[in-house]
Amino acid sequence: MTEICNEEKAEVLLIAGDLFHRQPLLRELKEVNSLFERMADTQVVLTAGNHDYLKRDSYYRTFEWAQNVHMILSEELSCVELPELSLAVYGMSYYAREIREGRYDTALPEGRQRYEILLAHGGDERHIPIQKERLSVLGYDYVALGHIHKPQILADNRWNLMETQSKAGTVYESRIAYSGALEPIDKNDTGRHGYIQGDLTGTGCRIEFIPCALREYIHLPVMAQKKMTGHGLKECIRDRIKELGMQNIYRVTVKGFRDPDILFDLNDMDPYGNITDLTDETKPAYDFARLLGQNKGDLLGRFIESLMDYDEDSVEYLALCEGVQALMETRRGL
Repeated sequence: MTEICNEEKAEVLLIAGDLFHRQPLLRELKEVNSLFERMADTQVVLTAGNHDYLKRDSYYRTFEWAQNVHMILSEELSCVELPELSLAVYGMSYYAREIREGRYDTALPEGRQRYEILLAHGGDERHIPIQKERLSVLGYDYVALGHIHKPQILADNRWNLMETQSKAGTVYESRIAYSGALEPIDKNDTGRHGYIQGDLTGTGCRIEFIPCALREYIHLPVMAQKKMTGHGLKECIRDRIKELGMQNIYRVTVKGFRDPDILFDLNDMDPYGNITDLTDETKPAYDFARLLGQNKGDLLGRFIESLMDYDEDSVEYLALCEGVQALMETRRGL
């Protein structure tokens, strides 16, 4: 990000809390401060979030930042003024892991500069609940939100998730956005990740979501075919991963119907070493009509007859598949 700021000659870099996922060590602050200091044209404004909150012995409290770095250490709403940019940035830092009060609901700008921005970290019931309607009418030129890992832009009082609706180069006429994490944080952080780039002018605010993550976590469903072998399934998984990107990390769920005589070996289904979870949800594709004819009147036949008329996507059909499999295995055991 610091390299991008230099390339773009960005005037301000906004960090809305959780620069670190825990209490930063002194050497870590020195490292990141060195990166910030190398930005020739960029002023940095940041707050502490719920993960890197200001404990009593936090190094944030006494650290001497470079001249272009401005950390808002106040527990109450306060302001950093950058007169050379006609800009005032408002925000507050966390002093505890949880803050359950809606502190931004009345966080009004004070008219100190021509442009005014709010840095706001939170958005759930344990971390400063946020009301979109209130943010919209506070009067800021832009509200930079942190805490939610997935990028979201407030449009028409609804959140547009970047993982489904964003494309590089899409410009939004919006004043409120979560940039999300620059990279996915865990395996449930699916979708695109990147940063928000924007312009404040006399005519309003224009922002753009820029994807920049090196990889994504992807939840990948793979449909098995009734005649598919384990080798065939592995080839199918390999082809889908190759299509979507071998740099990504996958949670694979195998669905559909399989040959009843085939048992997929899940330990041999990771062709590129980038699958974190692989789950088999397939059902055995029994010929229930043939089995019913062969077992008319016995326990297996009566069980099939009671459930075979249900649709394949019903709970009853799933029970039929699992029940027949159990009865067949029991019979083989005898």
